[in-house]
Amino acid sequence: QVQLVESGGGLVQPGGSLRLSCAASDSIFSFTTMGWHRQAPGKLRDFVAGITNDGSTNYANSVKGRFTISRDNAKNTVYLQMTSLKPEDTAVYYCYAVRRGTTDWAQGTQVTVSS
Repeated sequence: QVQLVESGGGLVQPGGSLRLSCAASDSIFSFTTMGWHRQAPGKLRDFVAGITNDGSTNYANSVKGRFTISRDNAKNTVYLQMTSLKPEDTAVYYCYAVRRGTTDWAQGTQVTVSS
């Protein structure tokens, strides 16, 4: 089972930026896809962004043009650059990794967008 360690969450004002990191204990080449979901209070966990092992990316409509997912294969780390943050982006963000049909999740990191 892979270990995924997230970092980078916090409190930011509307319009601000944050970068989340997700470091894997194994080579990220071994994962079909990695990315993030998020869960706001009282809501279901929703897809945010994903990146495949050939570098293809996918985004939820609500974050397109504001969030960018990328990967550093040498560091076994995936990043989520979040810009133009809105209060509705407030949620716990969970990194995930898919390998051979199994999905592993990180512990989650809180992102709060508030003035």
